[in-house]
Amino acid sequence: MRRKEFSIDEEQEMITFLDQCSFGFLGTVSPDGEPRVTPLNFVYMDGCFYFHGSLAGEKMRQIKQNSSVSFTVAEEFSLIPSYFSDPELACPATSFFKSVMASGQAEPVNELELKGKVLQRFMEKLQPQGGYVPIDAEDSRYTGRLKAVAVVRIVPERIHAKFKFGQNLTPERFDHLSGELHKRNEGRDQETVEMMRKYCPFHQQ
Repeated sequence: MRRKEFSIDEEQEMITFLDQCSFGFLGTVSPDGEPRVTPLNFVYMDGCFYFHGSLAGEKMRQIKQNSSVSFTVAEEFSLIPSYFSDPELACPATSFFKSVMASGQAEPVNELELKGKVLQRFMEKLQPQGGYVPIDAEDSRYTGRLKAVAVVRIVPERIHAKFKFGQNLTPERFDHLSGELHKRNEGRDQETVEMMRKYCPFHQQ
């Protein structure tokens, strides 16, 4: 997988973000050539994205016909209204967010042991409180179920992370926008200010 654009620290930031998110968007091409986007749960493991579904589902048919796919994960932190910057013009309106965009090849996972590991990772991510018997391919209670579910691995050929938190702002503009977010103090505004301080060059230690 070509990821030369990431330093070790940046790549770890991306992995941490993907571990915290549970929902992404799968891009496929239908047999008639139309682009499709399917929202679904995912896990990121050992450099690949994984999802599961019905063996005979629509996305499985699409992947069988064309294995080239895209996958996108995004999380919006705060909307930045135009009037934070200009009392009249709409142009400055924007948002601060984290996103990861990947494209590559989708391939079915047939090994029951790996299927079990992937689905166990799903449970750890989506049901961290436990309350179930861990998924193990050698457990007879799971063996048949693992055979009956489709698990797909997306092997990224290109992957790009974009964390937008005002890195292009001057120190003066940074102080102004962060101050406006502090004053508004809605939703994730305080967390957004923390991300701004983390990612803006003149605030990095």
